[in-house]
Order: sequence, then C-alpha cells, then structure tokens
Amino acid sequence: MEDKNELIQERIKKLNRLRDAGIEPYGSTFAAEDKAAEILKQFGERDKESLEAEKRECSLAGRIISFRNFGKTAFAHIQDDSGRIQVYFSKAVITADMDLFKSIDVGDIVGIQGVLFRTKTDELTVQVDTYTFLCKSLRPLPEKWHGLRDIETRCRQRYVDLIVNPHVKELFSRRSRLIQAIRNFFDGRGFVEVETPMMHQIPGGATARPFKTHHNALGLDLFLRIAPELYLKRLLVGGFEKVYEINKNFRNEGISAKHNPEFTMLEFYISYRDYTFLMDFTEELIPHLSMEINGGLKVSYGEESEGNPADVIDLTPPWPRLSMVKAMEQKGVDRNVFGSPEKARDYALTHRIDVEKKATHAKVLDEIFSKKVEPTLIQPTFITDYPVELSPLAKRKKDNPEFVERFELFIGGREVANAFSELNDPADQRGRFEEQVEARQQGDEEANYMDEDFVRALEYGMPPAAGAGIGIDRLFMILTNTASIRDVILFPQLRPEQM
Repeated sequence: MEDKNELIQERIKKLNRLRDAGIEPYGSTFAAEDKAAEILKQFGERDKESLEAEKRECSLAGRIISFRNFGKTAFAHIQDDSGRIQVYFSKAVITADMDLFKSIDVGDIVGIQGVLFRTKTDELTVQVDTYTFLCKSLRPLPEKWHGLRDIETRCRQRYVDLIVNPHVKELFSRRSRLIQAIRNFFDGRGFVEVETPMMHQIPGGATARPFKTHHNALGLDLFLRIAPELYLKRLLVGGFEKVYEINKNFRNEGISAKHNPEFTMLEFYISYRDYTFLMDFTEELIPHLSMEINGGLKVSYGEESEGNPADVIDLTPPWPRLSMVKAMEQKGVDRNVFGSPEKARDYALTHRIDVEKKATHAKVLDEIFSKKVEPTLIQPTFITDYPVELSPLAKRKKDNPEFVERFELFIGGREVANAFSELNDPADQRGRFEEQVEARQQGDEEANYMDEDFVRALEYGMPPAAGAGIGIDRLFMILTNTASIRDVILFPQLRPEQM
C-alpha cells in the first residue's frame, strides 16, 4: 500500500508540472475520427512503401496501455473502445515539447494526430505529429490482474478489469448483443415490449423474499420487484395478447455462483396458448440466440484440463421432456416419497438434504429434486408437471389437479426458464393466495401475499394464456461457459470493502 501511495504522489507531481507548463491535464473535447481496430483492418496488410506514399493521416483518442520512453523517441500503445494500436513519438517530428514525456504514464488518456507507417519490426504504427492530454491517471494500472485471488477485486473495480482485460469487455459486448437479439426475436413475432413498476405495494409473481423500502411522500412501505408477472398479466386482461419485458428483479436471498440479489429477467406472455406451446417456442428462442452470439448450437461446458477437453452442451432441438416425478425416479429417488410426507422427510434425512422443520411435503420434494436431479441436467431438459403448492399462479392439470401445467428448463445443471399455463380462474386464484397467506403466517417468508387488485383484474376476465421467465444472466452464463454469475454482471453485489 505504501508503494502505491508513493506512485500516486509521483503522478500528482507530474500533473502539477503539466499545469505549471500551461497544459490542462483534464482536457475537454477531441475530434477522434478513427478507431484502432478499423485502422488495423484497413491498413494491416499494406506494405511500408505504399504507406509512405499515401501518408494516411489519422486521429485517435484512448488510454495509454504501454509506454517506453527512450529520451528522444518513445513507443506506446493506445487503447480505444475498439482495440489498441502502436504509436510513435519522435522529437524530430512532434511539435510539442518532448520534455513533457516525463509527465506521461501508463493509464493516461490522450488524443493523438499523426501518419501511418511501419516500424523496423514491421508493426503498423501511427507517427505522432501532435498529442493532447485528455485525462491524467493518478492510479497505476496493475501489472498482474488475473487468477482466482483477484476475482473479487476484479468485480469490485470492474472499471480496471475492463481496461486491462480486453476479453472481459468483449464478454459484456456479447451480452449487449444477446439483449438486442432477444428484442429482435420478440419484435419480429408481434410481441409488444412494455415496462411495469419496479416498486410494488404488494410483492408477487414469485416465491421469494423481497427488499423493503419506504416512500416518504405517500407514507407508504413499498417492495422492490421480485417479478413483473402480475402486472404483465393485467395487460392481458386489458387486451394486449403478446407482451414481453426485459426487467430487473430483486430478491433478498443468498449470494452464490448462481445467485445475485439484483438480476435480469426476460418475461413474456401470449394469449390463447398453453405451456406445451411455450416448450416449442423456447426450443426456437434459445437456439436462435446461440446462433446470434456464438454462431452455432454447441457450446462448451466446464473447464478444460490437460488432455481433457471441456464437455459440450448441444442446444439442437428437440429437447427431452420429463415430469418432475419421472425425472426423480430416473435418478433413483424412491417413488414412495411422492405419496408420503414422512417418507419424503426420511429420504431427505438419509441423503443429507437439509429441509426446514416447517417445510411442506411439496417443498421437501422440491429440495430433493434440487439436490438429486438438477445438477445432473446438463443437456437441455424440460421438467414438467409440478405440485400445485409450488406454483400458486399456474393452471391445474385437468387429469390430475394436484399438479399444474408448468415446466422448468434446465441447462448445464441450472434452471434457465420457468413457464406455465396461466391460472385465470379468479376463485381458484383467491384460494391459492389464501393458502400462501396462511403459509406466510406459519413462517414461510417466501410465500405470496394476497393481491386483491390482481384477483379483481381476473374477475374482469383474462384469456387463456401462457407465460415464461428466462434468467438472462444464467442463460448468458451457459452460452459463454461462464462459471459464476458475478462474471456476467458488470457490477455484482459484494460485501462492503475494507478500506
């Protein structure tokens, strides 16, 4: 820490020298007409003679990533948002005072104007005629910025991570392309993108613990959105037939490689369809997105080791469809656990699966599924037909009303999508809410609240519909073979930094 402080103090001295020389170290506008990547693409194959003949002038603005000062000359690499390119300073050519090079550091942001040429090592380079200080960097960039020991620092100081690790910047550029591809997909199929509130008087649409806040002017406690579902279904009541929202949700739960308290979801609804339609729809959507950002349907999964390539996830449809009961049986779970709460608890205890004392039979089954089945679902698999208690907003199955018309999609051992035929019977919905309220009174902090206005909306009539939520963070993790959700969120939630 002391060494870093000394480096910062030295840079502050350089900043003051610039100001003493009449140079503002924090400049304003600079007309950068070129990009590093475009120059390299356009002129990367040109030979020395043709470059000297053309004398192509260019102007660039960016951060100095490397700097080698030889007194009367200096080489540097400048990095802009497209890439990096070498630049060359020579006292024989440049119009500024070469002594000011003593004030340049790696990390400074500058604007340069000059002419393209090739060095003796045949590297395409810009010979600088003029340069302008745009921002003096007071903190040195790290020399080494990789390895597990730096993961939290990289997430906490994402701005530095993006500077020194170009692959991280490219990763988030791909995420942006994923979002755009989602919008194009839905817009092209007649869906309307909408926005719904992020502060709710009644949290709903999912079973999760909410974050709580307070509105001073209204004197009202509010909750950050755990899901937009109930508002999107109100729009179906109002006459929209196809809606989607790319939304931020907030859930007051643990932090792990798969969980961040703030996360991004795609949620969409379509009238006059059911969950079987959405399985086909999802088999069309996700392969389309993979083609858009990966160029193919096979993605790596897991780490490569010497002599052992990473596994491959094949997104080519169709994907297997298994009921929750069938999937558990295939993994060796005793069928008797489905008919007996006691046997379900005994099974969980025997297999060291933690369940709360007050957990219901359905929640014990869900815990068993999470531990025994979910991690094994590497290839895309639809798990269907969940107990009604686990799905308070889904329509019951006609042939077995103890279960609902619902599926979850698992890829890479992670839940990626959750969908169901929407419950549109207001009396049944009220009864489900009442059961959830009772569960909350019994200590289940994730149970739904009663939402009288949503029941009222259903009483006006909501057409039969199907809806789905897809976790964009988790989907992107799958498509890019990223192990931790922290690496696909620009600024994940972290514990307070010890300064």
